[in-house]
Amino acid sequence: MITLDTLIEFRKGALEAILEARHSFWAFCKLKAPDFYRDDRHHLQGLCNTLQSLYEGRLLKPNGQPYRKLMINMPPRFGKSRTLVLFNAWILGKDPRNRIMTGSYNDDVAVDFSRYTRDAIQEERDQPHVIIYNDIFPDTKIKKGDSSYMKWSLEGQYFSYKGVGIGGSATGKGCTIQETDDPIKNVEEAFNENALQRQWDWWANTFATRMETHEELEKESGHLTGLQIICMTRWAKGDICGRLLESDMSDDWYVMKHEAIDSTGKMLCEDLLSRQRYEELKKTMDPAIFAANFHQEPVDIKGKLYSNFLLYNSTPEEFEKIIAYADTADQGDDYLCNIIAGVRDKEAWILDIYYTKEAMEITEPETARRLHSFDVDEAIIESNNGGRGFARSVQRILWEVHKSRKPGIKWFHQSKNKKARILSNSSYVVQHVYFPWNWRDRWPDFFAAMNNYQKEGKNEHDDAPDAVTGLVEQISGADRPKTRVRVRRLR
Repeated sequence: MITLDTLIEFRKGALEAILEARHSFWAFCKLKAPDFYRDDRHHLQGLCNTLQSLYEGRLLKPNGQPYRKLMINMPPRFGKSRTLVLFNAWILGKDPRNRIMTGSYNDDVAVDFSRYTRDAIQEERDQPHVIIYNDIFPDTKIKKGDSSYMKWSLEGQYFSYKGVGIGGSATGKGCTIQETDDPIKNVEEAFNENALQRQWDWWANTFATRMETHEELEKESGHLTGLQIICMTRWAKGDICGRLLESDMSDDWYVMKHEAIDSTGKMLCEDLLSRQRYEELKKTMDPAIFAANFHQEPVDIKGKLYSNFLLYNSTPEEFEKIIAYADTADQGDDYLCNIIAGVRDKEAWILDIYYTKEAMEITEPETARRLHSFDVDEAIIESNNGGRGFARSVQRILWEVHKSRKPGIKWFHQSKNKKARILSNSSYVVQHVYFPWNWRDRWPDFFAAMNNYQKEGKNEHDDAPDAVTGLVEQISGADRPKTRVRVRRLR
């Protein structure tokens, strides 16, 4: 039996929770969905606090002026859309005069977004101890007879919310808060230049023009109007976020970016995406799509250096020779890349790739083992950045461990510009180098490096394209080392 003191304590606690949820968006989310909005999910707390700061004019630019534009870039299934739905309900409770317009990739998603916001406001009590929306914001109610899925109003307002799909009509209504949620439907759209252009044209020329700023309302309420929020997983450099960030309006946008895993190996939220699941997805997904989804690294299809690669299921019965080309790691974050290929008629069939960040004490014996295992005739190693010492160690290990004087190890200093070499030899790579049909699975990091390399701009890693370029220069005769070659033969 519930005592009077227990009931009083419960009501006191409920009142405190209601007042806190009324003033704190994070508290509101925790009250409405406590199993999802937990204190250990720091990315959600940060998202909630950022949205509230934007709304209240406390998210400031370096010049002290408040931001009115926010980009939220997160991996899928991390709660960004759910949070935006609750944000809509919260700000309509804070001030029913807010007018919200949301745009999604099609009408179905726009309907869902609109309905979820409306249903959050219309929530009914199913248990006497449960705190519902009306307890927190008793004056915010949906107007009867004006509550369709796509457009509805609150009591006392002529218009409160409208959802529209990309390409749909956004005319006839103005809004004080405008939100774009996941405008790209799938990878086919993300990599389709025409689809990206249509999205941009609609967003810039139709949707964005509906946003309004009301100075009088700001003075009366203490919150900002004329807010724009884009909430999406980055896909391509030509998406809406990419175009805005490359424009002269980039400084107007506050960018909140989260990767699934940080540089130290810490997961963004182990509950929502475990390290084990992350590694599984990394192995099975296309590297470009994986990087876009989980690291917010947009793909630039137009800027990819290698448009395609030749594949093989079987190699020729005989090769003229088998060669290896190795580029040692320049710095601690770089890769050693050793490529072994069979050569015939100035074409190469890639037989093995050793692509690693391991230390020299590991890579030297492993490189030697691979050279011996594939019976390599000729091995060329760039002597830059410790390559000469690496070459000598590999040859010593070949003799001491494998009792073989083959292959002859050659090293030379590469003095030509790396970027220029990679670009000038790219057509030869795509026309004369064959990769195994399953090379993505065999060498995923190497595969990603080759497929994501861009013609322009900075590339995080160029070790793979650089080594492939070195290989084809030896095959084509474009840059075979001559007088610079120093051959060390053991006596």
